[in-house]
Amino acid sequence: MKEEILQKATDLFLNLGFKSVTMDDLAHEMGISKKTIYSHFENKTRLVEESTMNLFCVISNGIDHIVSLKKNPIEELYEIKKFVMSHLKDEKASPQYQLQKYYPRLFETLKKKEFEVMQECVVDNIERGIEIGIYRENLNVQFVSRIYFSGAISLGDHDLFPSSMFTKVALEDYYLEYHLRGIVTPKGRKILNSIINSNQE
Repeated sequence: MKEEILQKATDLFLNLGFKSVTMDDLAHEMGISKKTIYSHFENKTRLVEESTMNLFCVISNGIDHIVSLKKNPIEELYEIKKFVMSHLKDEKASPQYQLQKYYPRLFETLKKKEFEVMQECVVDNIERGIEIGIYRENLNVQFVSRIYFSGAISLGDHDLFPSSMFTKVALEDYYLEYHLRGIVTPKGRKILNSIINSNQE
């Protein structure tokens, strides 16, 4: 039952937001009593923590799996983006923004964990890209990987990127293309253009 509650809570949080979903809403959606929820989670904060960390683990494991396939590094980044977006339901309720606002301590913990996972993944991606000649060999790998992370985090800032101006999907597409165009060689650019063109068909 705990897993089912976690799954349903995560869906609701992603679609409606951490702030607006109450324990009553969750109980009603699942057709169970609030008492049942409280027997597994002492309060809403605990539920938010566990659902957030659970989703983080699912996404991290998925990214690890994609990286283990050792695809072309440019394709790999597009695969990861697609996978993450499918699990975040296009982030209708901007969970990152809401976490930062209403659960700042949890947001900071999550950000540190995300940095560790992303840093390792992006450094590996860049190094392999340089090795096979699709990324420029004069890149400062640590600088590029950290700039990539800081930019990815800032996409969730509604003041910078209001949803009235950008959809989440479009933002992710623009950002990934922006990152790659800055680091590819002419050989890499051909691969990038072919992926972008096939995505537009």
